[in-house]
Amino acid sequence: MASWSAPSPSLVEYFEDQTSFQCGYCKNNFGSRSHGMWAHSMTVQDYQDLIDRGWRRSGKYVYKPVMNQTCCPQYTIRCHPLQFQPSKSHKKVLKKMLKFLAKGEISKGSCEDEPMDSTMEDAVDGDFALINKLDIKCDLKTLSSDLKGSIEVEEKEKEKSLKKEGSKELIHPQAIEEKLGSGEPSHSIKVHIGPKPGKGADLSKPPCRKAKEMRKERKRLKLMQQNSAGSFEGFQARGQPVSVLPKAKSNQPKSLEDLIFESLPENALHKLEVRVVRSSPPSPQFKATFQESYQVYKRYQMIIHKDPPDKPTVSQFTRFLCSSPLEAEHPANGPECGYGSFHQQYWLDGKIIAVGVIDILPYCVSSVYLYYDPDYSFLSLGVYSALREIAFTRQLHEKTSQLSYYYMGFYIHSCPKMRYKGQYRPSDLLCPETYVWVPIEQCLPSLDNSKYCRFNQDPQAEDEGRSKELDRLRVFHRRSAMPYGVYKNHQEDPSEEAAVLEYANLVGQKCSERMLLFRH
Repeated sequence: MASWSAPSPSLVEYFEDQTSFQCGYCKNNFGSRSHGMWAHSMTVQDYQDLIDRGWRRSGKYVYKPVMNQTCCPQYTIRCHPLQFQPSKSHKKVLKKMLKFLAKGEISKGSCEDEPMDSTMEDAVDGDFALINKLDIKCDLKTLSSDLKGSIEVEEKEKEKSLKKEGSKELIHPQAIEEKLGSGEPSHSIKVHIGPKPGKGADLSKPPCRKAKEMRKERKRLKLMQQNSAGSFEGFQARGQPVSVLPKAKSNQPKSLEDLIFESLPENALHKLEVRVVRSSPPSPQFKATFQESYQVYKRYQMIIHKDPPDKPTVSQFTRFLCSSPLEAEHPANGPECGYGSFHQQYWLDGKIIAVGVIDILPYCVSSVYLYYDPDYSFLSLGVYSALREIAFTRQLHEKTSQLSYYYMGFYIHSCPKMRYKGQYRPSDLLCPETYVWVPIEQCLPSLDNSKYCRFNQDPQAEDEGRSKELDRLRVFHRRSAMPYGVYKNHQEDPSEEAAVLEYANLVGQKCSERMLLFRH
């Protein structure tokens, strides 16, 4: 592997006006409200910090719901894969897959406990409309070339700027290299509120696990990683377990890996492989399978989402699920496949039947979207892929210990069909005001009473990551990067500061100091 160098700083263009679209959940014509910005490029650390403040990406468009105004508040949800134990309905889906692979058995009826659909559902319709507008509005090639032409390696300037912190001198970075931020992921906060009785045992009682059992599971994971076949680029997760893995004792529940990689007979009718290929920048494997992957997406959109044949075009597919602002990063202490955006392809007997779009970030695997061949709906591929992504996160954790969470997108309590994400336990929801993580079972009683809630019950608690020093925010103006404190001395429109302040509060102090905010 070539030596790794720190990525260029993120470059974003913030849109000052809130956008309103038809809600994909309640179908309110103008009820969905969000802040948005176009990410011309972005480091994985910056995106990690942004999603820990309620942002998500759709292609290169990064948006944050206006939680106290939008019709269906969308709460960022993360699962703890290391403590995860599959539920009965999860086990049914895994057994269904094994029976199909072994004997070609197709279960009668579908799994009704959880939807088989993707994690983003129909809400992306609004994203499509906005992305189409932004493709015209944003001159990506021109701006990217400007950035590349002006940002080159300049270690001496970096050292001077560190010594002269707060200096008002103009920074002309012929290239600004910044190391990934070393901040720890947002910590959880314990709120002592007992759940109301009668709300359902599954959601209020996450499974408890003994330390001994967790140690054994970590050992199984390590053995599996050491002995599994294939590399990550074109990685093949075979439908059979590694022979050296110890079998779970009869008095202990099987681990997720035991259930996924259960032995198949030699004469199994079908073969399933899971391959992880980098989508941005596209790897040779991704390019070679692009058309086949697109055809699966097109059938999925037409049959599952009832799109007309002319809507799921190649350009729409590329903008929405292939283009990504995330820079590919390969630090020595990171996962073997590196960080960035990937497609996790599910190959059945030599053809693609499903694709999970994921981002691999410093602290998590983030699920972006799933699409699949509708002919295989009976396999509950939405649930199956989520379980495989949880297992994949656990595998990455063995090499990169800080990577220990699985982000499932948004949890929408006001939309019943989106509550299934809360069944992947244990999991947390992000407080929309203080940006701390709160166990979901402590949030549900409040969500039953009000669709918008502040989960942090400490009335004195504030957003610790909020913008505190606006002048330290960095902007990119006329091919130069500079502190906002310098830039504002040259601007003619004093009202611009309100928009910059809004942006700074939304992205937080850390990101505002690292990312470059493009100003005309």
